[in-house]
Amino acid sequence: QYTLRNINGVELKLIEYGATMTAINLPRKGLEHLNVIAGEETLEPYLKGYPAGSVIGRFANRIAHAKFSIGNTEYEVTRNTGPHHIHGGRKGFAKVVWSADLLPVTKDSAAVRLTYKAVEGEEGFPGNLTVHVTYSLNDKNEVKLYYEASTDKSTPVNLTNHAYFNLADQGGFEKHELFIKADIYTPSDELLIPTGKYAKVDGTALDFREFHPIGERADDSQPRAHLYDHNYVITGGGQSIVHTATVKEPGSGRVMKTFTDQPGVQLYTGNPIGFCLETQHYPDSVHHPHFPSTILNPGDRFETTTIYAFDLP
Repeated sequence: QYTLRNINGVELKLIEYGATMTAINLPRKGLEHLNVIAGEETLEPYLKGYPAGSVIGRFANRIAHAKFSIGNTEYEVTRNTGPHHIHGGRKGFAKVVWSADLLPVTKDSAAVRLTYKAVEGEEGFPGNLTVHVTYSLNDKNEVKLYYEASTDKSTPVNLTNHAYFNLADQGGFEKHELFIKADIYTPSDELLIPTGKYAKVDGTALDFREFHPIGERADDSQPRAHLYDHNYVITGGGQSIVHTATVKEPGSGRVMKTFTDQPGVQLYTGNPIGFCLETQHYPDSVHHPHFPSTILNPGDRFETTTIYAFDLP
C-alpha cells in the first residue's frame, strides 16, 4: 500500500491491485480521519470483486452488443452485462495487478505512477495497450488522476475511476447537495445503452444546474431518476480542464469539486456505499460517430486529467 500525505493532514492511499484508491482521508477536529471514499483495508474484498476506487478500462461504461468495428474489421469483446459489455470486461483493468513507481516529491505534491500493459486480444480488444495512471496529492487538497495510454493498433480507449464518495460523518449521501455543469445528457434505453440522441435536462430530475440534494427527487416520474446512472455532457468539456461538479455536505460543511478535460461525467447512485462522478467519454461511443471519438491510433497518445478538490470545514 502507498500513502501520500499533505501538510493539511489529508491522505491518499493506493494499492497496485486495480490501481485502486482505498482511502481519501480528511482530517477532523478532535476526531479520527474520515475516509470519504468507499474502501477496504485488506486485499481480500477486492479479490472477491469489491467494486470501489479502481481504474476502469480498457473501455469504461457500455458497448452495445459487445461488438464494434474499426475499418473493415469487427471485434467481439466480453459480454458481462446481459448481451452487452461494461467497464472493460470481467477483469478489465480493475482486477489486475499494476506496477507502481513513487515519483520524486515536489515542494507541494507527492505522486505515484502505476502502469499496466494490456495485451492484444485481452477481453477481445485489439492492440497492445500501455496505460499509466499517475495519482498525486498536493497541499491544495487536490487529488489528481492523470491518465496516459498508447497502442500499436487502433483500439477504443475510455478510462475512468470507480470511486464511491460519501462526505458525511455518518449516514448516507442522499442529503449531499450536488451541482453538475451540464445542460444536456445522453438518454439511454432500459439496458442503459445510449439512443444516440442528446436531451436537455430542463424540467427533469436530471437538472443539477442549481444545487439539489441528491435524494431530493427520488419519487420524480423521470425513469430511474432515483437511481441516477446517467452520462452528462459537460458544458465546455472535452478540451481544457473545466469545473464539472460540486458536492456540498451540509452537516459537516465539507465540499468536493470535480474538474476534468473529459467530455462527460456519469452520475451513479445505485449503490448505498456512495455516489460516483465518473469522468469519461460517452458510453457506447464506438457506435455513434457524432459522439467524441474514443479510438486511439498508433503514434497518438491518450491523455486526460481529473481532479477531486476538497474544502475542509
